[in-house]
Amino acid sequence: MSIEAIAAAAASPETAREGFGFYVHVPFCASRCGYCDFNTYTADELGAGVSKETYAGIVRAEIRTAAALFGERGDAPPRVDTVFFGGGTPTLLAASDLAAVLAEIDAAFGLAPGAEVTTEANPESVDLDYLTELREAGFTRLSVGMQSTASHVLRILDREHSPARALAAVDHAHRAGFEHVSLDLIYGTPGESESDFAESLKAAVDSGVDHVSAYALIVEEGTRLARRIRSGLVPGPSDDVAADRYLAAEAILTDAGFEWYEVSNWAKTAEARCRHNLLYWQGGHWWGAGPGAHSHLPGLRWWNHKHPSTYATALARDIPLAGYETLSEEEEYLERILLRTRLSVGLPVSWLRTDGAAAAQQAVDDGLAVIEGGRLLLTLSGRLLADAVVREITS
Repeated sequence: MSIEAIAAAAASPETAREGFGFYVHVPFCASRCGYCDFNTYTADELGAGVSKETYAGIVRAEIRTAAALFGERGDAPPRVDTVFFGGGTPTLLAASDLAAVLAEIDAAFGLAPGAEVTTEANPESVDLDYLTELREAGFTRLSVGMQSTASHVLRILDREHSPARALAAVDHAHRAGFEHVSLDLIYGTPGESESDFAESLKAAVDSGVDHVSAYALIVEEGTRLARRIRSGLVPGPSDDVAADRYLAAEAILTDAGFEWYEVSNWAKTAEARCRHNLLYWQGGHWWGAGPGAHSHLPGLRWWNHKHPSTYATALARDIPLAGYETLSEEEEYLERILLRTRLSVGLPVSWLRTDGAAAAQQAVDDGLAVIEGGRLLLTLSGRLLADAVVREITS
């Protein structure tokens, strides 16, 4: 794909139609969690050409390259509504480095008034001073990876923090003045009991966060956990257990004043919902900076080279492009149906083709959905079978 194709997509009037976001991938981790297959690297795996100390300068160069590409058609780049620093562990970088990257985005694109700026954080990587510096730099939202409050569950996941450390990170974020704080939980880990997960949910509620994400454990091929399960050292996760855990999450979080807005996400208020993720789910567009980061502009998706050294070398020449795909109308249709169905606001039935509309009615008859105001809305039972519902209505 030529750089001209990206420039043409950037110039499309649809680019900012559903908002425009910026994702910054920070690929560093202090150690590798046994269940994780994300594009992350420990210090021993990095090789030459990039380090935690040089990374901010490198990714800032990509941001400037992106802005210049948008400007080739003579138009100013779109204002950025949301910024999300993910990883890896973004907070392994100095707070001043994250602040410098955010300032580069603001200088190159401009942050929209009231822009949401999120960073993920592992509990052991932040303290009050660090979070105060981020807050002063313009970060508005923190997402803390707690996963569980049960020490034996954290050991299975190869998480290095203690349960208390995650809750301390939340407290520090509140004291630093973050507007919104989220906790991530994983359920269905081998050895996790019903009471273990209930205690994790209670701790999340009691911590005062206004957002909780809860995900079923997925065993990814090539991970340490997959090898341990294959060798019989630990049992594999159970779909029935995962369903029970999800029902527990819904009951406990709803009782505490949270509302689901996406199948795996609950928020206390509309303002507490993750606007960056909603941009993904609602068909917005974004630039992804950093190794392995994906970008999406009208009709086009591409991704950067995965290894930090390869990424840095390619960026010295131009956009660090590793691959791309031109999205057909059919692909965009299927993605739109998939993502919108998972949201609490549901899917306009008018979007569905004839067979899909019939399948939607069957989902209603089966108790998996309701149709209200011309929209297909999943019931609690339907949320447990969301993927199956999507398969039927798009067949």
